[in-house]
Amino acid sequence: MKKNNTEIKTYEPDNAIKQGYFSLFKVIFLELKQNRWLIYQLFKRDFLAIYKQSFIGILWAIIIPLISIGTFILLNRSGIFNLGRLDVPYPIFAVLGMATWQLFAAGLIAGSNSLVKAGSMIVKINFSKKSLVIASLGQSLISFLIQFFLAGILFLYYGYSPSAAILLFPILILPVLLLTLGCGFILSILNGIMRDIGNIIAIFMTFFMFLTPVLYSKPTSGILAHITRYNPLFYLVSVPRDLILTGHSAEWQGFWISVTISFFVFIFCLYVFHLAETRVTERI
Repeated sequence: MKKNNTEIKTYEPDNAIKQGYFSLFKVIFLELKQNRWLIYQLFKRDFLAIYKQSFIGILWAIIIPLISIGTFILLNRSGIFNLGRLDVPYPIFAVLGMATWQLFAAGLIAGSNSLVKAGSMIVKINFSKKSLVIASLGQSLISFLIQFFLAGILFLYYGYSPSAAILLFPILILPVLLLTLGCGFILSILNGIMRDIGNIIAIFMTFFMFLTPVLYSKPTSGILAHITRYNPLFYLVSVPRDLILTGHSAEWQGFWISVTISFFVFIFCLYVFHLAETRVTERI
């Protein structure tokens, strides 16, 4: 009588934890590598859905930041708000800061809504839910590139030459991407459990922008100066901008601390999302 050598595998809810955290990182990397085509397709779908039936289309990526910048210029000239001392043309200063800020803010909002918007897809198809969060970041990346191109036009218009450090700019914004993805992973899960999270994030990011020296210089006194000192987004926005405009920055210590925070936030949130995504379908 021939014995049956069929291998039986047992899947447990928390089986991923038993693999160990270092093994988990390898599993996550292989999973993302296998799903890179899906990430691209999800990005293309979302991109076409946003601009397909829009008359202005992708120009919204320029119009919205320009409205914010114009508002601050109006407030400054009317004496209501002081932009601080600037040694460079304000439009260049503001567009560079807004481009980096929007990369974080728009990416975070899109990431927090990524699972909720794909609710029916999550229920019907078994795939890596990380693909949804990562693909959602693509929209803010496109807007960032458009605004960065606008900054290049402003450099030509004002006859102002950027420093050679502009070549390092793609590397210097990596911490912003890591922080955005990390927070997006966690907030997407929380938004799936409690739908109010998405609305709260959208409102909070508008308020948080006014607390972060994106469209004005760093305050030197008052409560806003104390908030800025402990705001990692200030360093992640200001140091790349300072290097482009002047070739140096006085905020390196805060920048490296913020880079470290961004890295650990990304790793922690990625692990948490990986362990929780098997239960995401039950709550979306």
